[in-house]
Amino acid sequence: MRIEPAAARDLASICALLRASDLPTDGIAEHVGTTLVARGDDGVVGCVALELYGDAALLRSLAVEPSRRGTGLGCGLVEAALSLGRQSGVETLCLLTTTAPDFFARHFAFRRVARDEVPASVRRSIEFVSACPATAQAMLFP
Repeated sequence: MRIEPAAARDLASICALLRASDLPTDGIAEHVGTTLVARGDDGVVGCVALELYGDAALLRSLAVEPSRRGTGLGCGLVEAALSLGRQSGVETLCLLTTTAPDFFARHFAFRRVARDEVPASVRRSIEFVSACPATAQAMLFP
């Protein structure tokens, strides 16, 4: 299993994986350059993306093929995204989640916050504006 930068040719596979995981695909095409994929012998089996907004970023689109869940692949993808963020000068990572706040808190020390605590540049992203429901939990790291 390799975690590597996504290529434009991976977009259809990424979108299929996101749809299968009930995650939004809105805006992902604009951020393929900061998307990572987990690639197995049978193609893309996981993904995660960063939307960069100066010194803040939105971690989004973490998805793992159902047969690979529980193997640590999701953690590996988030670790790779955190590394990419550090290399890109990101000081604050933000995310929205409806299903995994405990995962992000336990494994990566993300903390739950009110949406208005997220940097304004990130709040203007399509994820905050329309793609994610208002009930999604906002989280920040560190």
